[in-house]
Amino acid sequence: MTLPAPLPVAQPATPSLVGLTRAELGEALRAIDTPDREIRMRTGQLWHWIYFQGAKDFGEMLNVSKTMRAKLEAAYTLARPEVTSEQVSNDGTRKWLIRMPPVDARDRGAEIECVYIPESDRGTLCVSSQVGCTLTCTFCHTGTQRLVRNLTSQEIVQQLVVARDQIGDFPGMTPPKDGLIPSGEGVRAVSNIVFMGMGEPLFNFDNVGNAIDVLSDGDGLSLSKRRITVSTSGVVPEIPALGARAGTMLAISLHAVRDDLRDTLVPLNKKYPIADLLDACRHYPGLSNARRITFEYVMLKGVNDSPAEARELVRLLKGLPAKINLIPFNPWPGTKYECSDWDVIERFSDIVFNAGYASPVRTPRGRDILAACGQLKSETEKVRARAVLMGE
Repeated sequence: MTLPAPLPVAQPATPSLVGLTRAELGEALRAIDTPDREIRMRTGQLWHWIYFQGAKDFGEMLNVSKTMRAKLEAAYTLARPEVTSEQVSNDGTRKWLIRMPPVDARDRGAEIECVYIPESDRGTLCVSSQVGCTLTCTFCHTGTQRLVRNLTSQEIVQQLVVARDQIGDFPGMTPPKDGLIPSGEGVRAVSNIVFMGMGEPLFNFDNVGNAIDVLSDGDGLSLSKRRITVSTSGVVPEIPALGARAGTMLAISLHAVRDDLRDTLVPLNKKYPIADLLDACRHYPGLSNARRITFEYVMLKGVNDSPAEARELVRLLKGLPAKINLIPFNPWPGTKYECSDWDVIERFSDIVFNAGYASPVRTPRGRDILAACGQLKSETEKVRARAVLMGE
């Protein structure tokens, strides 16, 4: 079998400090011979300028000595990943295709998608945790793209930095006028983070945990852990570990109430069936009525949308502090599924609501730019395919 022609490997650039943890910034400072007695202070200075102020040039760091700024500039940059395209939906949703620099000689420089969803009182950033996905959920467009690699914690954090750059969410910046961007006293344009982009976050546990540490640090990007939600398809062993390690909100991609159907929709269910998944949820650290688990349920016409399935969903979740997000299926090219009819979705929602559970129907956002739930798929595969076709 003839192997595909490899894509050219980009030359490694001067490393960027943007996205690093406190420990990693400390190591970067040691690498340029910063005395140990200064590491903590210098790390705090860099942290403030990078994550609070959004600095793009070491020259902006006026409380850092000229000598130190010169050493930093000689060894590092404050570069962000490249935004290769931006699409703005009719509803104000923005989707960015972001090209990450190569992490080593074998990496070709992967591309991921990141989505910003503005509302009147908040702005939610949907971030990716992997390049591609390994789960092959049959209703999900992202699942049709093979897994390329995990994102580093730096690359996960950089998605928020890029978003705040793009929508003017750092101090002194002006937000764009072509869309709904929340603003006002004490309001950040990005107020919430959801790990619902490309990839399964709990298959990249350490990097996701380290990224959450940076995202939630009160001296920098300063997102409350109650405004950070990690969504999993059901990696059961890591669910209690996530609660203990990160303390974020939890979302479960459930989508079925029977193992035989969920085995098809979410093949990971063959390894971790529904009973095991719900048992892990019941023991999630910090679970309470104030910190409910969100269960995501995509509405597929004639597949999982009957009144009997709504009643079974209620039975399965009995006694579990939960909210059920009903997601109208978002079509993508080549899918075999259709979205449930609206009256069917409403009937399903009524059954769940009357049993005492919040059951909002998620308004599809960004469908026209393939930015809605389950529609993300980066250009990485397409780029490789074109290179093979053209003999590059």
